[in-house]
Amino acid sequence: MVKLRGVAGAGIAAVAVLALTACNPDDAAYSGKAEQYKSATPPAPAPASAPVSTVSTPAPGEGGSGGSAVFGSACESLPHGSEAGSVTAMGQQTVAAAAAANPLLTKLSAAIRNANLTDSLNNAPAVTVFAPSDDAVKAYGETKFSQLKGTELTSLLNFHVIGKRLDAKGLEAAKTSPTLATDGGQLTFSGTGNQLTVNGAKILCGNIATKNATVFVIDKVLAPASGS
Repeated sequence: MVKLRGVAGAGIAAVAVLALTACNPDDAAYSGKAEQYKSATPPAPAPASAPVSTVSTPAPGEGGSGGSAVFGSACESLPHGSEAGSVTAMGQQTVAAAAAANPLLTKLSAAIRNANLTDSLNNAPAVTVFAPSDDAVKAYGETKFSQLKGTELTSLLNFHVIGKRLDAKGLEAAKTSPTLATDGGQLTFSGTGNQLTVNGAKILCGNIATKNATVFVIDKVLAPASGS
């Protein structure tokens, strides 16, 4: 009888162990399911990148704010980043070199070379240049423009330069300024902000800073007779 009770007790214990095993997964199985759950959990979203700020090159000005951002619809046509002809690249060059790399000013740059004004512009300590775009030269007459020689060409080009460095706000404050043309002539600045005009010419891209000048790309070739 004692032996039978022992056998019976062992049987009951075995049944209990089997029941527990059936109800509870072993450690390996549980760990596998936990890993499955973890892998199914979506990763936390990556933090949003900071917005890219537009870097503008300041143009030192007299009588203005001391620096202003470039402005004008044609600025979008310039190369970007540090490519040749971009606002950033021109900021590292003297004015005639910067104009030569500017895709809007190929005809003006050729005229500067023909008039032998490259060195005088590059060596000027501080000037403001109103640069007719290629389209402005076409409207003026490419043949007429290309035929200008000697003092006639030099005078016309110098009529687009004033002997101090001004940004747009400086021009607004100045209202007028004499040019470097030897036969005289004065420029008149009207309007404000993006609506600023120079002797009636609109600014296509303004406040472009170079090492020694501030450049305003304009939509007309200026001449003393067109001044107001």
